[in-house]
Amino acid sequence: MTSFSLFATSPKALEQLLADELSALGAQNIKQTVAGVAFEGTLETAYRVCLWSRIANRVLLVLDTFDVGSQDDLYRGVKKINWFEHLKPDDSIAVTFSAKNSKAINNTHFGALKVKDAIVDQMRAKFNKRPSIDTEQPSLRVNVYLHGEKAQLSIDLSGESLHKRGYRDINIKAPIKENLAAAILIRSGWPAIAKQNGSLLDPMCGSGTLLVEGAMIAADIAPGLLRKHYGFSGWKKHDPELWQNLIDEAERRKSDGLKTLPMIVGFDQSRHSLNAAALHIERAGFNGKIHLERRDIADARPAAGWPKGLLVCNPPYGERLGDAEETAELYQKFGDTLKAGFVGWQASLIVSDPELGFRLGIRSQKPITLYNGALECKLLRMTIADAAFFIPKPKNRDERLAQIAESVTGSGDTGAEMFANRVRKNLKKLSKWAKQNQIDCYRVYDADLPEYAVAVDLYRGDKTWIVVQEYEPPKSIDPDKADQRLAGVLAEIPDLFGIPKEQAFLKIRRKQKSSDQYEKQGHNNEFHVIEEGGCKLRVNFADYLDTGLFLDHRPMRLRIQREAKGKRFLNLFAYTGSATVHAAVGGAKSTTTVDMSKTYLDWAEQNLALNAAGGDHEFIRADCLEWLANEAKQPYTRQYDLIFLDPPTFSNSKRMDDVFDIQNDHVELIENAAALLAPGGVLYFSTNFRRFKLDTEALSELVIEDITAATIPEDFARNPKIHYCWRISE
Repeated sequence: MTSFSLFATSPKALEQLLADELSALGAQNIKQTVAGVAFEGTLETAYRVCLWSRIANRVLLVLDTFDVGSQDDLYRGVKKINWFEHLKPDDSIAVTFSAKNSKAINNTHFGALKVKDAIVDQMRAKFNKRPSIDTEQPSLRVNVYLHGEKAQLSIDLSGESLHKRGYRDINIKAPIKENLAAAILIRSGWPAIAKQNGSLLDPMCGSGTLLVEGAMIAADIAPGLLRKHYGFSGWKKHDPELWQNLIDEAERRKSDGLKTLPMIVGFDQSRHSLNAAALHIERAGFNGKIHLERRDIADARPAAGWPKGLLVCNPPYGERLGDAEETAELYQKFGDTLKAGFVGWQASLIVSDPELGFRLGIRSQKPITLYNGALECKLLRMTIADAAFFIPKPKNRDERLAQIAESVTGSGDTGAEMFANRVRKNLKKLSKWAKQNQIDCYRVYDADLPEYAVAVDLYRGDKTWIVVQEYEPPKSIDPDKADQRLAGVLAEIPDLFGIPKEQAFLKIRRKQKSSDQYEKQGHNNEFHVIEEGGCKLRVNFADYLDTGLFLDHRPMRLRIQREAKGKRFLNLFAYTGSATVHAAVGGAKSTTTVDMSKTYLDWAEQNLALNAAGGDHEFIRADCLEWLANEAKQPYTRQYDLIFLDPPTFSNSKRMDDVFDIQNDHVELIENAAALLAPGGVLYFSTNFRRFKLDTEALSELVIEDITAATIPEDFARNPKIHYCWRISE
C-alpha cells in the first residue's frame, strides 16, 4: 500500500501526547517538532488519525517541499504539482499560508494569493476552466508553511480543526478547546481510572467540555464520529469505502463502550452554564449518562455510592495586586472541599499561575506546562490523602496586623534605609514630572527593591496622603522577615514625605477574602477631594481596600476627556465613575454609568456632582454582563460614540449568576459592547490580568489596535504590564 508523508499539528506542549497517540494509531517514522508531529502512513492511517486523534488540530498530507528565495519560487514550486490528480477544474479551493523567518514572503495574504494563482493558472491552461474559491467548505484545502527558505506544500485532510468535534454550540463560549480538555484528562490518568470504573467529577463544569471528553475516552468513542465533513471529502483520491469501514468500526466500538460507562458528574453554580452543558451532553449522545447538579464549590461532594476516581476542573484565573485576593476565597473553598469530601481521589486542575495552587493547601506533583490558546498554564495533579499531606493554613489577617503593629512600635528594620534612599531618588525625578504635567496623585515606588515588595502612592489635595500597598512576598522569604521589612517601610514613610503618621495608610491585600475587596474595611466615612485633569474626584483611604481611583488608568481617563466632546459615553464596570467625570468635564453630550454596586454608583454620582458638567447623565445598577447581553439583543439597541470597558479579572460575587473570568469571557463581553457602538464609534477595552491574551481570531470582524504603551503613565513605567489596553471599532 502507498505510504504518505503526513504531518499532524497540535497545541504547543502537547507534541509528546500526540506522538504517543499517532504510534497507537499505526503511524511510522514519527518525529516531533514544535506544535506538531511528522509521520508516515497509509491512507487508512491518515483517515484513522482524522477520526480518532483527541489531540491533533489538523492532519496534512505533504505533497512536496521546495526552496523559496523569491515570490516566483513559491509560484513555480506550487505549479509543478499536477493538481488534476487532486481536484477537478470546476471544484473549489481554499489556501492557508503561514510563514516564519522568511525574507522572501512575510505577508500571509500575499503568499496565499500566489499559491492560489499557481493552481488556478495551471488548471485554466489545461482545461480552460478554473477552480472557484470557497473559504468555508472547499473541495480541497491547500496548506503552505514557509519556514525560512523551505516551503512545505500539503493538502489539509481535516478541513476544520479537529478540536471541533461537532457537539458544541458555536454560540456558547467555552474556556478550553476540546483537544486541550482531552489532554488534561489523559495527563491526569483518566484513561486508566476509567478502565477501573472510577468516577469523573468536575465541580466547576461550565459548558461541560471536560465531562464530554471524559465520557468519550471512557466509552472508547472516536472524537471525530459526530463531524459531518472532513477536508478529504472532496479530494479526488478520497476512498469512500475505506472511510465507511472505519466509521462502521467506530460505531461498533461506541456501542460496546457505552454499556460500561463509569459515573461522570458535573457541578456548577450557574444555571446558564449547566444549561449549556446539558445541550452539549445531549448533542454528544450522552443524554442520561452524565449527571449534572447546581452546586457551589463549597457544597461539592461525591455521593456515597460513587466509586473514587478523578476530580478535574478548569477554575477561573486571577492575578495582579488585588486579583489574587479575589480568587483566594474560591481556591480556599476548593481546597477545603477536596480535603473534606474527596480523600482517596485523584485531583487535577489547570491554572494560569502555579502560586494559586498553594491556596488549596494540598501538595501537588510537579506541574505540567500546557497552553490554553496562547496563555501558558500549569496542570496541577494531586492525590487527596490524609491530613499529613496538607499544607498548614497561613496566619489570619488579625494575627498579621497585630504582628506588624507590635513591630512598628519596636525598633523597626534598620535596613529600610535602602528603601528610603530609593524613594528619595524616585521622588526627585517624579515630582518634577508631576509638576510639569499638573499631576497631584501618582505612584512613587513599586517594588523597586525585591526585599521591599510594596507599592507607595502619593495623593495630594488640601493635605498629602500616602498609601502603602503590600505585595505578596516570594515563598523563599521568611514571613517574619517580610513583616519586619514592612514595619521598617511604615516607620520611614512619615519622615520621607514630611507628613504626620495619621496621613499614611497601609493596605494589606494578600490575606483578604474575595468579598473584602469590595466591602468596607473601616467606618470612618472620611472622604477627601483630589484633582486630575481639571476633574474633582473623591477618594477614601481608610474604609476600602482601594481608594476609589486607579492611578494607572490616568492616561486613559485623560484620553476619554479629550475625545468625549459632543459624544454619548458609556462607562461599564464603572467603579466610582472617574471615567464618567472625565467624559462629562470633556463635554460629553450624555453619559451612562453601569455598575453592580450601589455604594460605587452613589460614589460616582457624588463625584459627578462635584463638577459643574452639563449633559444628560444616567446611572444604572446592574450586572454589566447581563445588562450588556440584554442590550445587545434588543432590536433597537442603545447607541454610544465612546465606550470604556474595564472589567475585573475575576468575580464570583453572589450578586452575579455566573462566575466571571476575563480570559474565558472577554470575547462575548467585547462583542456585546461593540454591538452598542454607533457608526464611527470607539470602544476602549482594558484589563489588568497580566497573562491576558486577546483572542483576535474570534474578534476578527472588529478593527483592533493595541494602545497599551500609550496608556502606561510615567509613574508606572517600571511595571509596563500593569494593564493592557486596546482601541476597538467596527
